Amino acid sequence: MNEDHLGTVSRTGDTFELVFERRIAKPVEKVWAAITVPERIADWFAIVEIDPRLGGHYRLRFAPDDPPMEGEIVEYEPLRRLAHTWKDPDHPISVLRYELEPDGDGCRLRFTQTNLPAKYVRSIAGWHVFLDALPGATEGVRNVWSMERENEVLELYKDRLAAVGVG
Repeated sequence: MNEDHLGTVSRTGDTFELVFERRIAKPVEKVWAAITVPERIADWFAIVEIDPRLGGHYRLRFAPDDPPMEGEIVEYEPLRRLAHTWKDPDHPISVLRYELEPDGDGCRLRFTQTNLPAKYVRSIAGWHVFLDALPGATEGVRNVWSMERENEVLELYKDRLAAVGVG
């Protein structure tokens, strides 16, 4: 796998930041739909209820019977930027940010998750797998996530995680 395709992890005090930069060979409009339209989000990530506006709600579930993870949209600039809080009972409020920029016939995506406690930093592998499915979701292709795939990807991150003190 291309090293440029891997995300990065950095420490800020007691929390961490995950960053992914990807070029997606799809127009900004299709990628924007994949991060803001519930049916497209479900294709690559989770079941989401979203009120796409500044201050709007963002609720997600990984399975229909799961309790929702609640969040609020804290940045909203159509076709350019979406950021929402990720309120999990087990850690401080984290922020997920999607930034899009046109790039020829495709676009560049910069995805960040900030304020992440150490015990969740290994989720970098999960984000990697989910983001790999994003281009297909722009065309309605549903991702089939697996823990086996996430564990394979986690092996690629061992050195990066060790470098910031996470084993």
